[in-house]
Amino acid sequence: MSIRFERANSQIQKSLSDIIHNKMNDPRINPMLYISEVNVTPDFKYCKIKVALDSSNQDELKNTISILTKSEGFIKRELANMVKMPFVPKLMFEIDKGTSATIRVNELLKNLNIPKAEEEDE
Repeated sequence: MSIRFERANSQIQKSLSDIIHNKMNDPRINPMLYISEVNVTPDFKYCKIKVALDSSNQDELKNTISILTKSEGFIKRELANMVKMPFVPKLMFEIDKGTSATIRVNELLKNLNIPKAEEEDE
């Protein structure tokens, strides 16, 4: 990936995080929400945004994706004011399945009752 797209992805990610946490006054959005990845297409028409939550509650995350999708107009307007780009891309929010899987594995590991190994005398 070229430096231009990496820089654009990074700037969009920072700006979206700022917009969601500081400019959107929606109490339904969990403050633990974070944007794990942003990928803009080479023509700057579309932007895929992976969203994750430090919770295993998939319903809450799906509801948050719905809220963000409905707020796309506001988010795009704020993004246009913050980032210099040829076009403000169409935002497509989706659940980051990799982060969700990691959270699930950590929960399973916490629930295992593995006795600590006794140190052997040599």
